[in-house]
Amino acid sequence: MAEPRWEAARVGREALAYADTLYNLARYLTRNATDAEDLVQETYTRALRAASQFTPGTNLKAWLFRILRNTFISLYRRQRHDPTVGGLDTVNPDQHDATEGEWLRGDRELDCLRAVVRDEIEHALMSLSEDARTVVLLDLEDLSEQEIASVVGCAVGTVKSRLSRARTALRRQLSHYGKTGSPGRTAPCSQGASS
Repeated sequence: MAEPRWEAARVGREALAYADTLYNLARYLTRNATDAEDLVQETYTRALRAASQFTPGTNLKAWLFRILRNTFISLYRRQRHDPTVGGLDTVNPDQHDATEGEWLRGDRELDCLRAVVRDEIEHALMSLSEDARTVVLLDLEDLSEQEIASVVGCAVGTVKSRLSRARTALRRQLSHYGKTGSPGRTAPCSQGASS
């Protein structure tokens, strides 16, 4: 049997490859960049403490997602009963990160279109329930339905039905992209480009 410290170091090294993916899921769950960073950090802390429980050869990514989701639920429940959460020093959830739009560079019209589409997709995704959003994001990470079921803690059939309903809801909300676009939102870019 391997020494626990060595196991934690090995799991930690391999787990670092999933930092961005964990952050993406945490960002959608928390709806706040700072909280997402804290959630990922807590996920890594818990994963390292429980490294001896990880079975080598199984899906480390799914194991980390499960820890992240369970950590999120635990923290959410704790905060819900904490009277000090909220108040004057709380970060405004509508405030955008300074780096949020930095990847949009180049052609101005293309940048505007990307921003509109990104915002529409994110809005549609955020309108889903937490369970549906989690299943969709895990599916986008190429986890199998069996692995998603393990992460979320439900039956594979439940994952399939959540995915189906979430995809239908997203398709309904974003159906206008295949037809006429979103003229109300693209107007500011058109005006800025013509002036």
